[in-house]
Amino acid sequence: MRLPPTTLTDAERSLQLEVRTYLDERLPEGSYALGLGMAAGVDPEFSKDLGAQGWLGMALPTEYGGHSRSAVERLVVVEELLRRGAPVGYHWIADRQSGPNIAANGTEEQKQKYLPGIARGELSFSIGMSEADSGSDLASVRTRAEAVDGGWKVNGTKIWTSGAHKATQILSLFRTSDERHGGLTQFIVDRDTPGVTVNPIPFIDGTSDFCEVVFEDAFIPDEQRLGEVGAGWGQNTSELALERGGVDRWITPMPILEHWVANQIKEAGPVAEDQLGSIVARCWAFRGMSLSIARLVDQGYSPVHEAALVKEMATRFEQECVRTVSQWLGRPPQHDAEDPYERLLAQACLVAPSWSIRGGTNEILRNVISKGLTRK
Repeated sequence: MRLPPTTLTDAERSLQLEVRTYLDERLPEGSYALGLGMAAGVDPEFSKDLGAQGWLGMALPTEYGGHSRSAVERLVVVEELLRRGAPVGYHWIADRQSGPNIAANGTEEQKQKYLPGIARGELSFSIGMSEADSGSDLASVRTRAEAVDGGWKVNGTKIWTSGAHKATQILSLFRTSDERHGGLTQFIVDRDTPGVTVNPIPFIDGTSDFCEVVFEDAFIPDEQRLGEVGAGWGQNTSELALERGGVDRWITPMPILEHWVANQIKEAGPVAEDQLGSIVARCWAFRGMSLSIARLVDQGYSPVHEAALVKEMATRFEQECVRTVSQWLGRPPQHDAEDPYERLLAQACLVAPSWSIRGGTNEILRNVISKGLTRK
């Protein structure tokens, strides 16, 4: 395990102040629906505005519309967005992992086709990984892509393809042979491809972002295959390092926490203050770990095990934060409350159990962590 201590540089702190100032003007309180971290609302215009500021595709090469900036600089921007519940839903997946994946493994034509649109906030990606019987055991996916003239014919079903109903592309993992790991290949699928049906599934909090994607003899041209045939497992594993180790795994309830501290903590008394102290200490610890992981990415490492460690601990911490604030409210939060923060807390109470499942269950992550701890 490598988690070297690090802090923000003066230039990174300057960027932090720049983002805060911009968001104070662009998203004044009450002008948008508060969101829960990366599951926040979809606002294509806001995403385009961020792209115009140069804050999407930050780590992508400049020749493809990116800005060749660091993973740490992206972390600074993302932290400011998520701590105020900004509507990041449209660009989130493309910016966090699909863009870097295409930059690392795509053809020249794919880079020119997709990366500029990601950096401008015009393209929206979802992730077609999980299946009904393969959520934790990803290597057992059965949706199959069979080679045909000029491309691939795909049949099967994906589940938990969050945001697929609003995405422009679905970066999917398909089985191209029976070899367990070597038989998996990634494809960039246009959502409006004939034979691809996206079925939004109502979730417990009233949203429908949780989607089923059905492939029925869908033809995917070979030029939309991402990477070599059979390279999907390795590409997917590297992608998960970007998905699991960021600030998005511990900052989800931050708007609720900040409101609680600003409006209720003094009346709650010393017990609540002790709980707050514990929360703050762990926030700083998780932030330091996420920052360290971003530095490792900038140094060319793929910190898969370190990212799994952050994700396993931090999502449990997020769930605890929701329970703590709910306890001090003294009654069940109401979905139709006048206070937007109470409405957000009510939503968090319903969806928080999923936070330690999405991106890999705790049990699977502990297996990943154990391998990292025992490697020589």
